[in-house]
Amino acid sequence: MSLNPTPGLPEFEYIKPASLDEASRFLAAHPDTARPFLGGTDTFVRMRDGVWKDRYLVDVKHLAGMDDLVFNPQTGLTIGAAVNMNRVIRSDVVNQHYPLLAQAAQTVAGYQLRTRATIVGNVCNASPAGDTIGACLALNGRLRVFGAGKTREEPLSSFFIGPGKTTLQKGDIVTAVSFPAPPPNAVGQYIKLNRNNMGDLSIVGVTVFGYPDGDTASGYRFRLALASVAPVPLVPAAAEAILARQPITEETIAQAAQAAMDAASPISDTRGSAEYRKMMVRNLTAKGITAVWRKLNA
Repeated sequence: MSLNPTPGLPEFEYIKPASLDEASRFLAAHPDTARPFLGGTDTFVRMRDGVWKDRYLVDVKHLAGMDDLVFNPQTGLTIGAAVNMNRVIRSDVVNQHYPLLAQAAQTVAGYQLRTRATIVGNVCNASPAGDTIGACLALNGRLRVFGAGKTREEPLSSFFIGPGKTTLQKGDIVTAVSFPAPPPNAVGQYIKLNRNNMGDLSIVGVTVFGYPDGDTASGYRFRLALASVAPVPLVPAAAEAILARQPITEETIAQAAQAAMDAASPISDTRGSAEYRKMMVRNLTAKGITAVWRKLNA
């Protein structure tokens, strides 16, 4: 018996529904054999490798609203599920009001893949290493989901329940991700540690988002998110609390970084050991907070 080192895609049926309702009903009727399809950057790899064995791919990227990128100063930003990452990176609106999101998207793979990859796809893939998920969490992202004939919103803060697992139900289709208007004078930073600069998965990813807030003892609010260090994208709440209740000093930043490290529960794999990842959480969190703090006070 010989093994094929480069297996091809298995046979599947391509479904192109005319509406969200039609797509949702088809997915609900084939709960174990159908999957919604956008850019396919994860889908095709997993089907090729035999991880996913779906018979039907339901193409939803052409449906109404999927390609919208809309900003309103009062209500914020909406990015349709089919908007690719290169479009997000090039968007003047995103770079002016949500530069953290563009920065995170820029770290995903290479240019060619980003012409297919989407923010919504990256989120729904629910990988603990997802590069744009931290920015989406820090920016208080919410998903717009169509299912059972109606549209609802789901906050990202409760969306992830395990590696590759989310709160989505059979028949659900995510149509967009939306973000409220950012706080005035907000600053963000995404730091990705990987093995090379050619689009590798993160060993550790640290997102830091900060802004002035008169309701905190420190006068500032920081939102943090960690990638590749827990079964789901991790928000280290204890670290955020330290930065809210104490004056921002080198000692406070060190305490917050230690709290982030303590919250992490990474595994060892081919990209790095658990011990190394925990130490890098501490170091990169301190680096990210310091960078954001300096920008806030420039």
